[in-house]
Amino acid sequence: MNRKSQTLSALGVVFGDIGTSPLYAVSVAISSLGAGDLQPEAVMGCISLILWALIIVVTLKYVIFVMRADNDGQGGVFALYGLLHLKSGRQSRDQDSRRGLALQLWILILAAGLLFGDGVITPAISVLSAMEGLSVIAPASGSLVVPLTVLMLAALFAVQFMGTSRIGGLFGPITLLWFVTITYFGLRQILVHPEILWALNPMFALQFFAQHTLRAALVVLGGVMLVVTGGEALYADMGHFGKSPIRRAWFAVVFPALIVSYLGQGAFLLSGAHVGNVFFSSLPSSSVLPVVILATAATVIASQALISGAFSLTAQASALGLFPRLKLVHTHHQHEGQVYSPLVNSLLFIGSVWLVIRFGSSLALGSAYGLAVSGNMFATSIAMITVAQSYWRWTSWQAFGLFGAFAAVDLVFLISNCTKFEDGGYIPVTIAAVLFMVMVSWRWGRKATFNAYMNVNTMTMAELIALRSRQRHFLDKNVILMVPNPLLQMEDRAPALLQLFWERYGVFPRHLIFLQVMHRKSPFIHDERYRVTTFVNKSDHGSVSSMTVYFGFMEDPNVEAILETTARNHLVDLSPIPGDWMIHTSIENILAPGNMSVLRRWRLKVFLLLRQISTPGYYYYGLGNRVQLSIEVLPVRLGDAFLRT
Repeated sequence: MNRKSQTLSALGVVFGDIGTSPLYAVSVAISSLGAGDLQPEAVMGCISLILWALIIVVTLKYVIFVMRADNDGQGGVFALYGLLHLKSGRQSRDQDSRRGLALQLWILILAAGLLFGDGVITPAISVLSAMEGLSVIAPASGSLVVPLTVLMLAALFAVQFMGTSRIGGLFGPITLLWFVTITYFGLRQILVHPEILWALNPMFALQFFAQHTLRAALVVLGGVMLVVTGGEALYADMGHFGKSPIRRAWFAVVFPALIVSYLGQGAFLLSGAHVGNVFFSSLPSSSVLPVVILATAATVIASQALISGAFSLTAQASALGLFPRLKLVHTHHQHEGQVYSPLVNSLLFIGSVWLVIRFGSSLALGSAYGLAVSGNMFATSIAMITVAQSYWRWTSWQAFGLFGAFAAVDLVFLISNCTKFEDGGYIPVTIAAVLFMVMVSWRWGRKATFNAYMNVNTMTMAELIALRSRQRHFLDKNVILMVPNPLLQMEDRAPALLQLFWERYGVFPRHLIFLQVMHRKSPFIHDERYRVTTFVNKSDHGSVSSMTVYFGFMEDPNVEAILETTARNHLVDLSPIPGDWMIHTSIENILAPGNMSVLRRWRLKVFLLLRQISTPGYYYYGLGNRVQLSIEVLPVRLGDAFLRT
């Protein structure tokens, strides 16, 4: 793909969200002023705030600096989580530093929850704002806006199972046409009121604060925040296109178009015309209908990017051990990153439709939108302080000076959106809090279960080999036992699952493989995909070996394909035909102590509920379709260590 094609594709996928913000951002911002306060100075100050938010938050922070922090080419909140997690494992740090790093990891987990909230709100506000153009054409059609929005959302979510590959080729040209359109109509208004160009002077933004009370200024900033929604997408989608195409698209097309569009809407406000939706009211009446159609297409594209992002976030969170393994369908055989989750899709649809019905307009829904975005941006700035010091070798003064300043700006936006908490800001906070509880409970439960599993007293590998050497008859099968930890030395303890196998069959298999799957905190694995340790390999007594398979959190964990490869290359004693394998795995029957506190008991109940909806490991790893599969119930007792976690 050449540079032009890459840039065009990036336009469609990356910039849909931030590109459709002109539909509602100015309307939300100026609505906070009240009709009686739309004086030229207030309009100039409000537009100046919008322009400099784009310059500071998106251009300087994300495009120039944050996009340098890639995790093997990937960006986004989980890429940052992986970078910080890798850093925590590389160096021995003092206790205060470890606590600070742990706090940043928890903040990023909370930010991931806010991103899911963003995925619920964006389809609702984007499509709703486009449909509101109908009321400009025919005011009597205002009652149809909500039903039509719900129908559009239903159609959008109904086709998610198909994936984006079939229609993705149209995204770029449509989005490019959208940016050309808003640039054209913005220029028309600027030519009528060229004095709006003075809004490029940041002094008007500063004067705005001087002329208004702190509360009034914060409320307006909550609306201004909407112009930078989608800024995080530039970083999150970096792995799909790379830094250069995204930066080219931003500086050549998106940034100029947004600046001109916002200046144009400001110029229209200077005319003193009575407005509802500023964007559509600023258009010539003959152009409203075609622009509504184009805006609808653009908002669907913006929504699609957020929906696909929610699917990818789910897959990444599962691979990082932060979320239950949900059923994921890969919608493209060549692009493993394109996934679809039926459960997540249903939840997003229900949430988006409820928001449309609950709020009824993009103006009202704007109160719920900014809090999720500002919280996520603040978390990114905090994490970047450590990344800059650890990976770029910046001094503390440099890292805190730059990203501390960005964090301060983000914090102001966050505080400004907190003023809208009761008006709708509670929605993303509630979603984030629920998902934070889910991720924390799942991570805690998995760790407690693993520790309890490892405390089960079993024989060592040396004892297993000695016992097996005295055996005269073997089960003539290739048996694979899935285990939670790697077995590398004779002193390592054999898994408890082996005892259950022995009790069932009374003999050991001729060829025994202990298989562990490990997800690293990097997106992809470039070096060692698997490691094989051979304990026994004799022609008369078969073989015993251990195999650890590594995956990155962006990869499809197809274990069956890896096993076939190792079998063909004779790295393990395994038939190349999956139908000849017998795979044994276990489901833990968790036995909890009776003296738990009420809080810990409820926490355990949440974890057990999450286990019920989690996809079994063998299905998640692509096993069970062509192999013989045996699932054992393994009692695991949570001991005293559990009570202290």
